[in-house]
Amino acid sequence: MKIFPICSIILLFIFSAETCYLHAEVKKCSLIIINQRGERVPLSVEIAQNEFRRRKGLMFRKRLPINEGMLFVFETEQRLNFWMRNTYIPLSIAYIDGCGVVREILEMSPLDDSKTYPSKYPAKYALEVNMGWFASRGITPGSRIIFDGCIGK
Repeated sequence: MKIFPICSIILLFIFSAETCYLHAEVKKCSLIIINQRGERVPLSVEIAQNEFRRRKGLMFRKRLPINEGMLFVFETEQRLNFWMRNTYIPLSIAYIDGCGVVREILEMSPLDDSKTYPSKYPAKYALEVNMGWFASRGITPGSRIIFDGCIGK
């Protein structure tokens, strides 16, 4: 008869520990983007490198500071597909290959989960910023990302 309360306490502890792990402080770092004019453009990013962070992304946020973004990190290069469910901020997304080269940039409309934004080429990273940020800084396909310790070597 007393097993149920003990099991409940154990399950509650496990759930709480997992929730704390998933919601732990977000890792932030700075990276540099070399645009097509050879200029170095700094950007502060949050790193989404586990499944929970990648799924949540920038959902439910009402604003994103101008020189900040979110870098999604995947284990291998693959075709990626993003959408804007519960995302209030108009965003631009850059799909980046394993060598740090921007392969393509797409503009994404807020709160429209009827449309998806698939990459044409395999990518290891996706970088989301405010819509128009890449264009206003001369960042185009072919631009290069210097991760500078953000995600390892």
